[in-house]
Amino acid sequence: MSAPGVTITDPRAVPTTVLGRIGAYVALTKPRIIELLLVTTLPAMILAERSWPGTWLVIATLIGGTMSAGGANAINNVIDRDIDQVMHRTAHRPMARHKVPPMHALVFGVVLGIGGFVWLWVMANLLAAVLSTAALLFYVFVYTLWLKRSSTQNIVIGGAAGAVPVLVGWAAVTGSLAVAPWIMFAIIFFWTPPHFWALSLRYQEDYARAGIPMLPVVVGVEATLQSIFLYSVQLVALTLVLYPAGNMSPVYLVSAVVLGAAFLIGAWRLRSHSDEAMRFFGYSNVYLTLLFGAIAIDGLFF
Repeated sequence: MSAPGVTITDPRAVPTTVLGRIGAYVALTKPRIIELLLVTTLPAMILAERSWPGTWLVIATLIGGTMSAGGANAINNVIDRDIDQVMHRTAHRPMARHKVPPMHALVFGVVLGIGGFVWLWVMANLLAAVLSTAALLFYVFVYTLWLKRSSTQNIVIGGAAGAVPVLVGWAAVTGSLAVAPWIMFAIIFFWTPPHFWALSLRYQEDYARAGIPMLPVVVGVEATLQSIFLYSVQLVALTLVLYPAGNMSPVYLVSAVVLGAAFLIGAWRLRSHSDEAMRFFGYSNVYLTLLFGAIAIDGLFF
């Protein structure tokens, strides 16, 4: 019997307050992941314009990108609710805790995805809308439904979805694509595996319990650390390729060299200090933010 005056609530119960329900739906969109996507979109827009591309266009593009990414994440939550329940890292998610009915969450995700397409088409252009929606479909059908549970290359190939926002940003400004945005796409594509594999080292038991063939689960820690370093080398090389291809200034080049050197040192050190995986994971976020910050500065001032 509970003590007088104490109310025991079921953590699996559907929220009954308006704010609680709103919070559950917002959580479905995985806001922290969206933040990272937007960090790459804006610098791409600035570099495409070689100046500030206009406040309204920036806001409109970020809104559309947020809708598309949020829709993809909401649908991902529905599909992955079974494995999210058995992983400590994801057990707090709304679908894992039964905070939102699956059909409601699915409709929410689809509506966001359609809304993102229409919004970008009207407020930017058709190419930006098509690219954003293509990323959503790729994330849902190629990564979530196919690769995630079947291949150690899940995050490698699936990472392409997270690299598309730079193409969306560039297309929103110019209505076309060029070499520079594709190189930025490649930078994010090669950044994703070392970033996510570092996280998977920390949660290796989680993935094994859920039956997800993440690299450390299938090939072991040592081989994963080797792969992290090899991808890191390719990543840093690509950041240097952007210097001539994007007609960047020495300011960007110095930034890419310094940030890249720190990234490579961290990846190399991880080979003998695998317990520092989460520190490397944290730096990988900082690295990408600062690198694209340098791209934005280059586009604005040089």
